[in-house]
Amino acid sequence: MAWEGSPPDLDGFRDLVEEALEGFPEEFQELVFANLAVVVEDVASPAEAARIGIRDPMHLLGLYVGVPFTQWGRDFSRPPDVIKIYRLPILAEAGSRVDIREKVRRVVLHELGHRAGLGEERLRELGVY
Repeated sequence: MAWEGSPPDLDGFRDLVEEALEGFPEEFQELVFANLAVVVEDVASPAEAARIGIRDPMHLLGLYVGVPFTQWGRDFSRPPDVIKIYRLPILAEAGSRVDIREKVRRVVLHELGHRAGLGEERLRELGVY
């Protein structure tokens, strides 16, 4: 793998996730980010990956845990939804800082798409995979 400089540490990676979130259209941010926590972890647990049918946690780049807003009701009350972004699998797939930035952006958008109620097939159609 050819890196342009060293790969980002955890704080640098969190900055890339924050950058991707800030790039989301402002007019939708209040709805999309309401009651949502976005966290960065090194890698998913084997149990977490297995729960969604992935054998190797290094193949899981991100995960949405929650109830898509297509299923919210007027009086829907619950704990915050969570989007997990997994740093080590993304770094393993990327070859440069530019690649990392773009991969992080796509993973964040992908997980936000799940929050909006979009399935894998629709996300592929939209090019967010």
